[in-house]
Amino acid sequence: MSERLSVLKTYKLYVGGKFPRSESGRVYEVSDAKNRWLANAPLSSRKDARDAVVAARKAFGGWSGATAYNRGQILYRIAEMLEGRRDQYVAEVADAEGLSKSKAAAQVDAAIDRWVWYAGWTDKIAQVVGGGNPVAGPFFNLSSPEPTGVVAVLAPQKSSFLGLVSVVAPVIATGNTAVVVASEKSPLPALSLGEVLATSDLPGGVVNILSGRTAEIAAPLAAHQDVNAIDLAGADEELAKELETAAADNLKRVLRPQPVDDAGADWSATPGTDRMTAFLETKTVWHPTGALGASGSSY
Repeated sequence: MSERLSVLKTYKLYVGGKFPRSESGRVYEVSDAKNRWLANAPLSSRKDARDAVVAARKAFGGWSGATAYNRGQILYRIAEMLEGRRDQYVAEVADAEGLSKSKAAAQVDAAIDRWVWYAGWTDKIAQVVGGGNPVAGPFFNLSSPEPTGVVAVLAPQKSSFLGLVSVVAPVIATGNTAVVVASEKSPLPALSLGEVLATSDLPGGVVNILSGRTAEIAAPLAAHQDVNAIDLAGADEELAKELETAAADNLKRVLRPQPVDDAGADWSATPGTDRMTAFLETKTVWHPTGALGASGSSY
């Protein structure tokens, strides 16, 4: 029996629920920790970044308008599908980060658990950051969280999958849509995630995934007038300063790199609610209760 030829995987971008190649036609070589060639990944252009923003904006109305319970169901479905493709991601993470199979498996398991964790938060975060406010007057005063809009996310450079999930899941859990710039050196787990998102219940455009040179893709995203916020997790200190300056032009919300990002530390610790609240606005509604009578009661 003759040996069969390997069927090499073609990695593509994930934009608007579809899998385009970069409009520039460019690719770049991705290697493992031992500098062995793994694949050619799309080298995204400024045009790809703008297309991803258009897709994210188009998807925002439907996604932000969905019930929090429904968003939780969809995030949980993503976790289910990742569980079914666990072996594939273990292999990709092991190659990307130079880990043993057991350590890569621990990273993938933590990433799947992270999706489940955020799925549970979708219909609970409003109770934590919203509620009734005591005011001096005959009014109901109620605050509730609202998604910021389109969020550009620079994925961590060293944690190709767990770090990626840890920055993407909280953005979409709260009703935002995302344009994600994958790890420049290790983009393959992120590009494969697009395949799971495309076949889950997640509407096209809610998450858009680009690969390539982080600084090249991030610059037009930071300056884009239709991007409402940016997470600089995958930017070094110098790039973060440049992007923060560009983001100020339309008053974007900016989440600066955290110590865990800079150090490439373990992402497996419980993340808390900070990355969800970072991209939420607060809407406050006043409603009269009626005139207070002599007894202090209304109506």
